[in-house]
Amino acid sequence: MFNVIEKFISIDGEGPSAGELAAFIRFSRCNIRCSWCDTKYSWDGSCETESMEAEEIYAYIKESGVANVTLTGGEPLIQDGIGDLIELLSNDEFLTIRIETNGAVDISDLKKRFTASNVQFIVDYKLPDSRMEHTMILENFSVLDPWDVYKFVIASEKDLHRAIELVRDQRLLEKCTVFFSPVVEMIDPVIIVQTMIAEKLNAVKFQLQLHKYIWPKDKRGV
Repeated sequence: MFNVIEKFISIDGEGPSAGELAAFIRFSRCNIRCSWCDTKYSWDGSCETESMEAEEIYAYIKESGVANVTLTGGEPLIQDGIGDLIELLSNDEFLTIRIETNGAVDISDLKKRFTASNVQFIVDYKLPDSRMEHTMILENFSVLDPWDVYKFVIASEKDLHRAIELVRDQRLLEKCTVFFSPVVEMIDPVIIVQTMIAEKLNAVKFQLQLHKYIWPKDKRGV
């Protein structure tokens, strides 16, 4: 059984399928506490959860008729049995499964298990202002492939320069897609774009969270 905080159909607000319809499954619990977290309700005990079996989750997705699936949280990869759920979903070639993980979980075993082209890992790297950089699993840098994504959520110029350092030191653009995503309440997105120009960061993708421009930023289920 999985503890699900919310499930809904919306557009994907960020990442490689931004603007496309997606079925979201948000799990409860997280193993870290980022200073700027915008989904605290998924782990702080303030919301009820719905217990769902893997087959029920799959049935909900299939009934929606939507092809993109986003597993998120909280932290999806600390859920008991998550590998079996991913396997169930990945066996359906109509679906594309995107797993949003916080970078504080070793994904190497799952990468070995799921080589199917319809399973994509979107891995965060928590930068200094998150206060969680010490939890990052650096080995994750070496297991991603061009189909996967590394996402840097940037809250300050210090974060920005640390992200650039990591992209270069880890040669990330040779391994996977890289996104820079601002915490817009904390840093002017213009600063990030101007720095990308100055640093000639070809192939880095800048993104804003589309859903927060369509609905109020604290609205759930969108």
